[in-house]
Amino acid sequence: MIRFYDIIKSVLRLVLENMAGLKTRKLYTEYKKRLIKTWNEIAPRYHRRWAKDGVGPFKSTDEIIKLAQIRHGDTVLDVACGTGAVTKKILSKIGPQGRVVGIDSSQTAIYIAKNYVKNRSADFIIADAECIHFNEKFDKVTCQYALFFFPDSQKVLRNIKRCMKNNGTLALAVHGNGNTVPFFSSIVDVVTKFIPDYLPKGAPSLDRFGTIQELKREAAKAGFSNIKIMQYQYKYSPGTFAEYWKNYLRYLATPLKQKICELEKKDLKQMKEEIRTKTLPFTKKDGRIVFPWKVLILVAKKP
Repeated sequence: MIRFYDIIKSVLRLVLENMAGLKTRKLYTEYKKRLIKTWNEIAPRYHRRWAKDGVGPFKSTDEIIKLAQIRHGDTVLDVACGTGAVTKKILSKIGPQGRVVGIDSSQTAIYIAKNYVKNRSADFIIADAECIHFNEKFDKVTCQYALFFFPDSQKVLRNIKRCMKNNGTLALAVHGNGNTVPFFSSIVDVVTKFIPDYLPKGAPSLDRFGTIQELKREAAKAGFSNIKIMQYQYKYSPGTFAEYWKNYLRYLATPLKQKICELEKKDLKQMKEEIRTKTLPFTKKDGRIVFPWKVLILVAKKP
């Protein structure tokens, strides 16, 4: 016979599990809203500084196109297309008989992409890759520096697979993890010591696919086959330390910038000095910082 307190325990467990689920969904929703708001703010700066000129890690754009083996007449889906850097290069390969669709959840990024690309063979749609559905099937899918932003990366990858033709190709790039990308880690590792809530709750780790093993495991779990991952080592110079720090603040989203500005002067000074110390191994005699930048590009097939 089931005892009364066992029933109470079961009910309490269900209530707590439901509350935890509600809390997780709330964090999930808040993160997605915050991400869209951030990209709506920083997309113009991101486009000017990085994407349109293919500097540093954005040299990977050419490699993505090459590894995807995009050909004349292909239909291509560019997931999280941002301001259109990859989309524009896809168009140079598919010709007038081909078609590319770029999707992104940022309205500002899509607006920039439309004006940057300006081609009848390109369509741009405001859409979240966790929720996409297309009736047509694509020959190729590209995704540059975006998979790690999605809380439910498996849902994204499975959606991508559903959008592909059988034997279609996915080409996807992510940044390396931790200190393999010191442009990020030199600052973030220090700032989070001084500002523990600098990275908001509910935000996924942006380097969680930064090793070959992790990235391959994620793609295999989603059902992709013939998975190959290439490693690239790029270089990027943000200038002197003063320029590096100034531009970091300049291109930072407003909520994060406010957290840094709210630090006491002595803490801010100490924080900057610790960041500067972390950049010393990459600082040349003329004062310029030259960071290495690891990038992984995955190529896989839909079985």
